[in-house]
Amino acid sequence: MASQSTKLSISSREVSNSRSTRRLRRQGQVPGVLYGGDDDAMPFAVDERELRHALAARGAVVELELGGEATPAVLKDAQRHPVRGHTMHVDFLRVNLNVAIHSVVALELVGGDDAPGTIEGGVLEHVTREVNIEALPNDIPERLQVDVSSMQINDTLTLSAVTAPDGVTILDDLDETVVATLTPPKLQADLEALDEEAALEQETELVGEGEAPAGDEGEGEGDSGGGDAADESSE
Repeated sequence: MASQSTKLSISSREVSNSRSTRRLRRQGQVPGVLYGGDDDAMPFAVDERELRHALAARGAVVELELGGEATPAVLKDAQRHPVRGHTMHVDFLRVNLNVAIHSVVALELVGGDDAPGTIEGGVLEHVTREVNIEALPNDIPERLQVDVSSMQINDTLTLSAVTAPDGVTILDDLDETVVATLTPPKLQADLEALDEEAALEQETELVGEGEAPAGDEGEGEGDSGGGDAADESSE
């Protein structure tokens, strides 16, 4: 569980046009907005490298420092370049460290290679990868881990098997949310074979439908069709 925050220096900026925003990014800065709480939304700029390090650090809370004052906040959204992957814009939300908030955290499977069903050749599928929780900002974990080392073939694991840390409440349906399944290898192979067979049948039907009109035309235009075939055969 995270109980620490990371400090991040920001600078205020004026809301400007896209040209100014591009210039800001060329200077190694990332534009962002801080909102929430009782204050107005505040546009800011932050060093791209410092932002990357802060978001990679442990803990959900980031202390945004501006003019000697620090504001606790959590990341709500980050827009990334579709090709290069670097951060292009961030939204932070002000938080009260004494008030619980909703958050989404990753769900990680552990012990999959040791599960009896996996050892027997079964296929482990990770169904649910994120979970909604409620916790104090400094109690939000980086991830929740699920032990699947005891799963047998044909087992289904739901969210009820996940143990949340003290102070963390899971908001999703514990009994209906499937976390992981372990299917027999033969069933998996059969499903793949059925998919291949269905695709082959569909392809055969399409080819048959395409050839039927050609055969009908051949009966009426036997001379030209037969001549082409004879030429191709002689070649």
